[in-house]
Amino acid sequence: MHWWTDAVPLWHQPTFPRLLVALVLGVCVGAERQWRQRAAGLRTNTLVCLGAAAFVDLGLTVAPNTTQVIAYVVSGVGFLGAGAIMKDGGSVRGLNTAATLWCSAAVGACAGAGELLDAVFVAALLIGVNSVLRPLSRYIDQRSLASVNAHVLYRVRLVCEKDHQTDAEFQVTRAIAARDLVLRELRAGPIEDTETSIVQAVLESHTQDATGLHELTEELRVFPWTESVDWTETEAEAE
Repeated sequence: MHWWTDAVPLWHQPTFPRLLVALVLGVCVGAERQWRQRAAGLRTNTLVCLGAAAFVDLGLTVAPNTTQVIAYVVSGVGFLGAGAIMKDGGSVRGLNTAATLWCSAAVGACAGAGELLDAVFVAALLIGVNSVLRPLSRYIDQRSLASVNAHVLYRVRLVCEKDHQTDAEFQVTRAIAARDLVLRELRAGPIEDTETSIVQAVLESHTQDATGLHELTEELRVFPWTESVDWTETEAEAE
């Protein structure tokens, strides 16, 4: 009998369904992050989930005890998540991105260990936390802000060419400083898989008169590198 007649088909090997499930679940988690234009989007979460599954599956193949491999995966993703956390003035952003990457690795580790139902369950909970709890966090923030002051918060979103992101950040902060508005938060970064960047600013106004917002967006719209700019009334939002 020839060796190839004894070979197990690829789709019958335990590694194939584990990595396939990890890939699909990573895409599901990453798609939600990409939709919300977070720093770690579709590809990042997919790669983290798939990589964690591959390492755990390899540990199962080499040695039955995968405790050490899982520990290394957790610590490695911890370093990756730490790179997504940044201090911006008095605020810290990127915590939710780092936590999502950590949970994506947990999904991949479950899939790599052969616990496919657990992987699906964790992925569903992860997407649910990032989606369903968002309105609750906004409501809590809104109530807490209302108890402190009656100021109105606005969010300005500017999409520009990637090469002019620094110019866009400068012009946004300059235009805000020239008006009776207070800059509460500024985020900027490239949009994954595109040649554009997005600059988002949360502003605080002492009045409900939106004239200054209209003037600000019209001023930013005239720059040749601006692709779109808009504003909406918003609440303080944790990432």
